[in-house]
Amino acid sequence: MKYLITGLGNIGSEYDNTRHNIGFKVLDALAKASNTVFTDSRYGAIAKISVKGRTLILLKPSTYMNLSGNAVRYWLQKESIPNENLLVIVDDLALPLGQLRLKEKGSPGGHNGLAHISQLIGQNFARLRFGIGNEFPKGGQVDYVLGKFSSEEGNIIAPRLDVAKEIITSFCLAGAARTMTQYNNK
Repeated sequence: MKYLITGLGNIGSEYDNTRHNIGFKVLDALAKASNTVFTDSRYGAIAKISVKGRTLILLKPSTYMNLSGNAVRYWLQKESIPNENLLVIVDDLALPLGQLRLKEKGSPGGHNGLAHISQLIGQNFARLRFGIGNEFPKGGQVDYVLGKFSSEEGNIIAPRLDVAKEIITSFCLAGAARTMTQYNNK
């Protein structure tokens, strides 16, 4: 059984450690824990890991956030993965810093990366929303989202990366419904 685990972010060193790139950060942590590395491929960087007989294809799109759907659609088709085996990891302004929330499907919620994916493949795919908080002045959303995590925020994020890895593994082994029950209220 195959799964496509996509972390959203923007390519380029200027986006490293930014709030908008939390999806990349989660996948980097998962790949590191599995002793694997990403290789450049079509529409993004790819790593493959195996978890109890399941193949997880980790994708960091190289299309920039607003065109993430191109990469997701390509890899779903290339690997013959159904939408229900897709999990997209995304930053969320509506959640407090470090809070994680898995959803089986839904609207993009104002997130341009999710909007483009939904436009190309529909809304029936799971997403793991990673809270980045919303501590910015009126009109400062873009600067905040593209801003780097402070060292204090990094201390909050670090242990939550481990929980995100657990959620991804549970999603692939136990399914979205059981994983949501186990993790969404923590």
